[in-house]
Amino acid sequence: MCTALQQQIEHIIPLNPAEFNFFLSHFTEKKLKKGEFLIREGNKVQADFFIVKGCLKAYHIDNKGTEHILQFAVEDWWITDFQAYLLKTPATINIVCLEDCEVLSLSFNDREKLCAQSHTIEHFFRKKSNFGFVALQKRILSLLTSDAKERHTQFLNAYPQLYQRLSKKVIAAYLGVSRETLSRLRRKKL
Repeated sequence: MCTALQQQIEHIIPLNPAEFNFFLSHFTEKKLKKGEFLIREGNKVQADFFIVKGCLKAYHIDNKGTEHILQFAVEDWWITDFQAYLLKTPATINIVCLEDCEVLSLSFNDREKLCAQSHTIEHFFRKKSNFGFVALQKRILSLLTSDAKERHTQFLNAYPQLYQRLSKKVIAAYLGVSRETLSRLRRKKL
């Protein structure tokens, strides 16, 4: 279960087996079923989650009832409501399983303890956060500056595995288009 996490860490920083086992000892395994919530809006967020298996979506529902998908997370990705996790405020987003999932959960306190004890682990989390900021910036710029066709092409190029794995309804919501528009865009690609 921890091989993917170990590979991700070692891609960024070197850890010997003892260091990795110490790092891993701070995580808790959690299994969830399709449709189960990892995080619910309004609740406390105690952990950051590494995805071992499955697919999740993070989303917010506005006052009009429209779902806005912020991100997806699949194997080897991380997900949480960072605002709630870091600032100790109630969650502003929901995170739900689109498939049966297995995650490794790391509490805020354990993360802080690990970072205080090891510059190497702190470096890993800094790099991980930086990659997340880059992805978020790309997503925001895409929403602000690209039309539906461009967003569709960007999504297809960046996440071909998700394109096959997710429903049209979910992809359309992520792109900010109707299912009909997504169907037209898909037909043009074929």
